[in-house]
Amino acid sequence: MPPRSGTLTLPDPIDPAQARQDLDLLQRTAKGDRAAFAGLYDRFSRPLFSTALRILGDSREAEDVVHDVFLTLWQRSMEFSEDRGSPFSWAVTMTRNRAIDRVRQRRRRAEILADAPPADLGYGEAGANTPADSAEALQARERASAVRQALATLPNDQQQAVEMAFFSGLTQQEIAANLHQPLGTVKARIRRGLLKLRDVLVGKNPQ
Repeated sequence: MPPRSGTLTLPDPIDPAQARQDLDLLQRTAKGDRAAFAGLYDRFSRPLFSTALRILGDSREAEDVVHDVFLTLWQRSMEFSEDRGSPFSWAVTMTRNRAIDRVRQRRRRAEILADAPPADLGYGEAGANTPADSAEALQARERASAVRQALATLPNDQQQAVEMAFFSGLTQQEIAANLHQPLGTVKARIRRGLLKLRDVLVGKNPQ
């Protein structure tokens, strides 16, 4: 859900009166008050979107992050403690952390792709941008579905390593630590898995 249009005006998170209003909205949200939740959205959506966009440089990813943050606000508002500061600062911190996590995942995938996959597998062809053309978007979704189906054909050890690398955003070192396997073994599994994925995908999409 994209933020509502208009001139961006950052609320002052230090203003005590506004902080009390935000706290009241959050406490009512914790009781399931949808009107209060809508009030939080009106207050926070534009500055949170601006925060995410500055970090990610991609409006659709920024919208995804903001949507995720508001989902967390709805589901976990009862967990808020004033020790964390104001509700606004809590929301901004969540937004920053999730946007930074996405940037890190991009870098991790880029590192793995530079080291491991066959050039014709098709990962990373569109970079961080979503295809603008609807036909290209449909092809991208179909390819993603084909990749997931192909993943299911891999041996369990290779499937696990590839999924951890590309869907969990872990580095090869982190995968090795999680699986209690040598780094070289993990690299080999990812490499073999990607080669097999290529063979399966080429078989499904003959030139």
